[in-house]
Amino acid sequence: MSTLAEAINGESPRRAAGALGGDRFVITSVLLAGAILGAMVWSLGSPRLFWLYLIGGGLGVALYHAAFGFTAGWRNFIVRRRSRGLRAQLLLIGIASVLFIPVIAAGQANGNIAPVGGFVVLGSFLFGLGMQLGGGCGSGTLFTVAAGNRRMLITLLAFIAGSVIGTLHLPWWLSGPNMGPVNLALTFDPLGGILLQVALLAALGWVIMAVERERHGDVERLLMAPGQSWWRTLITGNWPLLWGVVALAGLGLLTLLVAGQPWGITFAFTLWGAKALAAVGVDMSQFEYWTWSYPAQVLEQSVLLEVTSVMAFGLILGAMLAAGLAGRYNAGSLNRLGLGNVSAAVIGGLLMGYGARLAFGCNIGAFFSGIATGSLHGWVWFVFGFLGSIVGVALRPRFGMEN
Repeated sequence: MSTLAEAINGESPRRAAGALGGDRFVITSVLLAGAILGAMVWSLGSPRLFWLYLIGGGLGVALYHAAFGFTAGWRNFIVRRRSRGLRAQLLLIGIASVLFIPVIAAGQANGNIAPVGGFVVLGSFLFGLGMQLGGGCGSGTLFTVAAGNRRMLITLLAFIAGSVIGTLHLPWWLSGPNMGPVNLALTFDPLGGILLQVALLAALGWVIMAVERERHGDVERLLMAPGQSWWRTLITGNWPLLWGVVALAGLGLLTLLVAGQPWGITFAFTLWGAKALAAVGVDMSQFEYWTWSYPAQVLEQSVLLEVTSVMAFGLILGAMLAAGLAGRYNAGSLNRLGLGNVSAAVIGGLLMGYGARLAFGCNIGAFFSGIATGSLHGWVWFVFGFLGSIVGVALRPRFGMEN
């Protein structure tokens, strides 16, 4: 059976070469580039943005070393009825709910509380479909690109394009009927919101474990013993999934406390695409979305002043460092790129970008951060994103992709 790392990155099952050496050229290059960029963030931005840059780096290391992929986790359950990856996600969101909601209730940060409407239903469905064709979700695309996977670079470029296209249509979608934002922590009070969410996540976990046990007669554990000493595993990778859950929950809490908002990714893609168009002479202010207060403000500023961009840069460098430490940089590019595979990457990326804009986030901004901060739109995203993934999994063989 393939590991999650193989499923996400298309890697051959090999461990880090030798002891702690890794790929010294990659490690040195990343540390040098990271130091330069960090100094620029500190000088142009602020110490707060610098800490968020470091937190992004930690998220990149955790995502890569734990091979924490939403896409493969969902596909493993849909195809094989193995729920380890999906259970890890539910556990992560449950822990984050317990940590995040009290912070927000105390007025220390804002949640990702977005309106609920047909745009969330359609956007999350398109995103779920797209992430199975693209080969990665919002976070998965970033950390696999950072690890040298050239196919995922195609997905990322299409993701950026789709995200900008989404901004052209979002005002129209928002003008239609919708429920507005629904904050479960306000509807049921913070404690009630936490208990409701934890109960729902636990019930889902119980159901998918029952499905797995019925198919296989057992349930894969989240905490599997490392194949080497714990400290060597911590540095070179192949983390047990439970380590990834703890690291991502802790870094997610730090993000909330330092940024005053939960972790998000795809707005950075949107901004990068808009800036690229502006650089070649496109007047973005002719589009309503880019006249709104925050988008208009950040479009005029350096990307080193925008939170999601700074964290994304840190994530990329962190994942690249982790790949270097593991001696697996560029391992995901060993497979030949066929026309079908490239087509799936383009279509998947476009769908994810467009879908994320309509649904107010991706698997991180909407699914993880949305639910963990009590937003009903995160739950709607989960349901329709999963349905879209079922369709995407069914379509993968048509593009020559294995399930």
